Amino acid sequence: MSNPPINIKRIKKNSARIAQFLRLLGNEDRLLILVQLLGGEFCVSELQEILDIHQPTLSQQLGVLREASFVSARRDGKNIYYSVEDHFVIAVINSISNTGLF
Repeated sequence: MSNPPINIKRIKKNSARIAQFLRLLGNEDRLLILVQLLGGEFCVSELQEILDIHQPTLSQQLGVLREASFVSARRDGKNIYYSVEDHFVIAVINSISNTGLF
């Protein structure tokens, strides 16, 4: 059985975003945040309690993910709620999750 041909044009078009995402996954805290956000929308205090990541670190890593457009945020009063809406991020994290490592 042969593999389907590789679409080099599509890979070149998306390679920068894929490489950026893989670099972001290289940080344990960011990976934990993304995995948790697949379960829905959470505010910083909820993420802090669930993930046991100190608030300054959590806010810094959420900022990195937000800057890269891998998470979105909305304000509701004093709280900022984060979620993942990027289909690429969801697909990759779900693929990793399906390996049984999570």
